[in-house]
Amino acid sequence: METFEARQRSREYFHALTVLPGVWTVLRLDGRGFSRFTEQHFSKPFDERFAEHMTVAAETLLVEMGARYAYTVSDEISLLFAPGFELFGRSVEKLVSVSAGIGSAAFTRAAGTAAHFDSRLWLGATVGDVVDYFSWRQSDAARSALNGWCYWTLRAAGRTRQEAADAIEGASTAGKNDLLYRHGINFNEVPSWQRRGIGLWWETYQRSGHDPIRGIDVTADRRRIHIERSLPMKDTYRDLVEQLTGSPVSTGQHCHG
Repeated sequence: METFEARQRSREYFHALTVLPGVWTVLRLDGRGFSRFTEQHFSKPFDERFAEHMTVAAETLLVEMGARYAYTVSDEISLLFAPGFELFGRSVEKLVSVSAGIGSAAFTRAAGTAAHFDSRLWLGATVGDVVDYFSWRQSDAARSALNGWCYWTLRAAGRTRQEAADAIEGASTAGKNDLLYRHGINFNEVPSWQRRGIGLWWETYQRSGHDPIRGIDVTADRRRIHIERSLPMKDTYRDLVEQLTGSPVSTGQHCHG
């Protein structure tokens, strides 16, 4: 006879749902209610403090969840997992809930004020799918950055929310760039992390030391996180993402120890 406990557990309908085997997985976190939250606590259109808090959250997620690559822009973070990952037995519930919890806690600790993230899953069958995903997120970042700069530039010039929104609604990319130029802003000279996002990945490097027993200098391979605030774009970025799906990248620059 089915026990009382078994009947209750049978109602956890999605508990057994797992990520399909052999697929690339991305967890994408988004800030909950961040439009109002950032207006209250940070400057617009971009605040270096906010970007640094997001980078801290992305780095924490990369470490705690053992992801291959992390990409953050605005209020979102994408984490890439290789097809063979076994974190939490690939449980969808665990991956989504734990990642949202880690991201929320890390950002809150860095910012000193409570913030919340939600999380969703993306699945890709091939490396090409992964490259397309991150290319899509970077293209969306550039579009959003241009819109944000236009909107907040108009607001700073005295336009109302509705007037600013109407001014950029339906405008072409060239038209938006011209709008900024008339206000003394060259969008191409805006810091690249605002337009292209920030990437984080594991890299290997050689660390020098001394073996006191043998009395000789030695080197050993170590891992650390590379934080790239000047990501390439378009085909060069696609090439980078494809490279990051393989073995760790070795470089000696732009690291966070």
